[in-house]
Amino acid sequence: MTGTRNSGRDRHCVKAALAEVEKLHSDRNYRQASGLFYVEGVRNFVSAIDRGLDISTLLFSEKLLTAPLARKLVRQSRRSGVPTVSLTPEQFRRISHTPRASGVSAILRQPWVELPKVSPQTGLCWVVLESVRSPGNFGSLIRTSEAIGGAGFILVGGRIDPFDPNVVRASMGSIFRQAFVRTTFSQLHRWMRSNHCCGVGASPDGAAELHQFDYPRSTLLVLGEERRGLTPQQRNLCQHFVRIPMVGKADSLNLAVAGSLLLYELYRTAKK
Repeated sequence: MTGTRNSGRDRHCVKAALAEVEKLHSDRNYRQASGLFYVEGVRNFVSAIDRGLDISTLLFSEKLLTAPLARKLVRQSRRSGVPTVSLTPEQFRRISHTPRASGVSAILRQPWVELPKVSPQTGLCWVVLESVRSPGNFGSLIRTSEAIGGAGFILVGGRIDPFDPNVVRASMGSIFRQAFVRTTFSQLHRWMRSNHCCGVGASPDGAAELHQFDYPRSTLLVLGEERRGLTPQQRNLCQHFVRIPMVGKADSLNLAVAGSLLLYELYRTAKK
């Protein structure tokens, strides 16, 4: 009789976990209201553990999960009391969005940081964004920022969701090594003044080309949305504007390319 009750409870836990994963995949409002996001794969799971992120639920398939380190971390997480759901290979594949299901995934608490608690001296620089058109491009930009030692991203307003599954996937684990701040323009203005930050915006009307500008130490790199460029409020954050030279017929670059060029120029300047 006890086994029957446990079996029913297990089935209920599996059903609830699978339903929650589907909602986190598809419903941004649910991600925002719950403060949760979903990650899949050994790299993401190990990175989340390394960074000490709060795991709401750990999901794994004994048969699919073959990586020794990940198996060890699953055992350790279960022993430490992390809520864990064991899935069959078929159940895990239902929620997998990768070509080859790895057998491990997790529902995590979104690791937001409050603006007053961060320093402009942390990392090489911060990137300021208001909106992006492509989650994949944003994920790629996160990878570049992590690669050059950037601190993270200051997101103004509520348009950008860094925990969108497409962003997480494109970041290739770099999302766990970047900080994310949500704020308003007025709060950011005050923080920049009190911390003596320099806003540098990327714009076709910039006075200098990106490689001709001497970037200050406490630089905030302000990037506009791919199609519209910098908004008036973003421009008000900037003391300087730099442009990316283009001699062909193209009149713009996507966010990942433009942002990466500027981030590596900041890196090159800092190494002088």
